[in-house]
Amino acid sequence: MIRSLAAVGAATLLSSIFVQAPASAAVVTVPNVASLQAAINSAKAGQRILLEDGVHRPGKPIKITKSKIAIAAKNTGRAVFNTSGFEFGAVRGVTIEGFVFNGTSSLSVPAEAYGTRITRTTFNGDKPGASLTVSANDVEVDHNTFSNRTNEGVYLQIAGPDGKIAQRTRVHHNYFYNHSYTGLNGGESIRLGYSYKQQLSAYAVIENNLLEKANGDPEAISVKSSDNTVRFNTIRNSKGYIVLRHGHRSTVEGNLLFGSGVRFHGNDHKVFNNYVENTGDRAIVFGKGSETDSGPTSKLHDRPDRVTVAFNTLIGTGAVVDSDTSTYAPKDCVFANNIIKGSSAKFIEMMSGSTVKYEGNIIWGGTAGISSGYRSVDPKLVRDSKGLLRLASGSPAIETSAGTYSYVTRDFDSQSRVGKPDVGADEYNSSAIRRPLTSVDVGVNAP
Repeated sequence: MIRSLAAVGAATLLSSIFVQAPASAAVVTVPNVASLQAAINSAKAGQRILLEDGVHRPGKPIKITKSKIAIAAKNTGRAVFNTSGFEFGAVRGVTIEGFVFNGTSSLSVPAEAYGTRITRTTFNGDKPGASLTVSANDVEVDHNTFSNRTNEGVYLQIAGPDGKIAQRTRVHHNYFYNHSYTGLNGGESIRLGYSYKQQLSAYAVIENNLLEKANGDPEAISVKSSDNTVRFNTIRNSKGYIVLRHGHRSTVEGNLLFGSGVRFHGNDHKVFNNYVENTGDRAIVFGKGSETDSGPTSKLHDRPDRVTVAFNTLIGTGAVVDSDTSTYAPKDCVFANNIIKGSSAKFIEMMSGSTVKYEGNIIWGGTAGISSGYRSVDPKLVRDSKGLLRLASGSPAIETSAGTYSYVTRDFDSQSRVGKPDVGADEYNSSAIRRPLTSVDVGVNAP
């Protein structure tokens, strides 16, 4: 829930009133972790427990044994844990809000803690393992800041108990910043599942997050499960891509990627309405196929089958769209109604033997690399005040898409596509509303 300044002020006033109130009161403020543990032990449903400012060093985890309570810093960002933290029991509907986990302090939401919310909390510095691990169903992770890791380990791990995966996790309006681990693997900002859980459906939604300097791994958002949605995120100044590493039937929609891109393995994904401006590397990568179809415990790369890449705007040099070379080429995929603009000797370069249907694309500024399924015309893109290249009036992309893609009902602004949809991520409209996310829009202090 987003709180106004007035609401924050009211909460502060209430907390001062109820300092000496009994545990049944709506808000209780406690001075230290010992008092916090006692207040949790006697808490009633609906209660909000506030911890005073300070650096707290609990000698053992603070145990959460009551459901439907909120445990919060009295002032966001001023109650700091340098060691240990919270330990969840079999609870429902608990909110953790406003803390800072520094040093080795991290947080884990076990499978039995359904419906937990982690909000306006900072996970800073190096941790052993993940900064935050989610194994329960129906967890919301919002308006948090994950920052300044240099060691191996991920900021956010979506996991689950043996044989299962956390379902319906919603991750939104978080700020993932400055992961500088220099190893070859193991420093993702978000890892959604594990290779051995790839066949499990997580139904997670990762949306409206900002990732900057996501350099701990080539995969900034690494999806290793099935049936997920990654949409409306901004990635900038990062080597990390959105990568569908394992799993099937996921959607990548409406992301703004600067110096980043999208890579996918697996079957039946939909990649549409994304804006990729990447002058130094590839924008869309059909991932290599080390096997035709992965088994439930395989860690090999699954060949992309029946993946649709449509209505994206791709700006760059080099092979803007290509496939990694391996044993098995992409099969029965579609590349449709995309705009590619830049300079390249070959914009599209797919592995020999790939079966990809091309239709309705506009390619301008270099050699297409394909023999059909495109027009070589200037799409007439103009840069708006927010820095995005959009369709100008009179663009040949307007109302000229090919084929039928019934799920593409809006563009990267979330504005409706009307009539015959326009080619690319942008449906022409004189009222452009989208802008890349900045640190003002996400994290602990965002509205």
